Amino acid sequence: MKKYKVIDLFCGSGGLSHGFIEAGYDVVLGIDYWKDAIETFTYNHKNSKGLIADLSIDTPQEISKKTETYNADLIIGGPPCQGFSIAGKRIVDDERNKLYKSFVSFVKFYKPSVFLMENVPNIVSMHQGVIKDTIINDFESLGYTVVCKVLLASEFGVPQNRKRAFFVGTKNKKEFIFPEPTTRNIISSEDAISDLTEKSISDGTKHTIEPKSDYQKMIRKDSNLIFNHEITNHSNQTIEIIAMVPDGGNYKNLPIELQKTRNVNIAWTRLNSKKPSFTIDTGHRHHFHYKFNRVPTVRESARIQSFPDSFIFLGSKTSQYKQVGNAVPSLLAKILAETIRSYI
Repeated sequence: MKKYKVIDLFCGSGGLSHGFIEAGYDVVLGIDYWKDAIETFTYNHKNSKGLIADLSIDTPQEISKKTETYNADLIIGGPPCQGFSIAGKRIVDDERNKLYKSFVSFVKFYKPSVFLMENVPNIVSMHQGVIKDTIINDFESLGYTVVCKVLLASEFGVPQNRKRAFFVGTKNKKEFIFPEPTTRNIISSEDAISDLTEKSISDGTKHTIEPKSDYQKMIRKDSNLIFNHEITNHSNQTIEIIAMVPDGGNYKNLPIELQKTRNVNIAWTRLNSKKPSFTIDTGHRHHFHYKFNRVPTVRESARIQSFPDSFIFLGSKTSQYKQVGNAVPSLLAKILAETIRSYI
């Protein structure tokens, strides 16, 4: 099987890349401006080059020369698009969309057979679809046939109700058809993390609990060691309040005088043990384990993002949470990568 070459822009710790590597691709280069993310990316992708670079400044020509990366079959990534909120204005002209423009410029420079661009789901409906249409037009002007769809990760074996928009462009006039959902039986939070302990575990410790689900067997396939499972120590008051919230509950389950102690609508929300997790974010402290009176650990969050236990996150704990929360679920990325192969 031919190993097609991939460049991952705004790669973060490498959720997209990991999925493509698992599907048999050769990720030759991952680029991100955040040092912590690139350290994690490089540590876990031994055959890939990780580069710290500011893609609002560094051009594809400069990157190509600096890294000696002269061709790519695919360009993948998820550029931040802060300027997309400007209605009625071509987004490529907005100063805040330098990063989106950079993604376009890489596609123009490398002319890959396929590109995959990931973004927040509301980009599809924003301003009555004007933003989505503009993105499609920008890539069609480069000779690509472009389609867009919002996918729900839990329909593809990921234990998380995470929605993301994906734009896929193909060179050969053959319109990309997104994969159909792969699972009828959703993977629950309990399926994902019930073999991980209530207390912290030192990095590199062997599992003492046998896998309790097929998902856990899959996620532990390449490693029987535990990393990134350091719990957060909450105050006694916080623990007492969490304990009042049942499995799958939220602030509405608290006495009225405690409901406003955190003034956000997701406050005091517990995972539901029998359902996929809500979207894992970058580590705020409003979401709690379905059973234990604490927030999920980095490893539990990584499980929910479908990272295997062999994928180790580097940096401070706060940094690790952010790296996990920013990632594309690697299992969903793998399924997309497998589908894309026939379009190259």
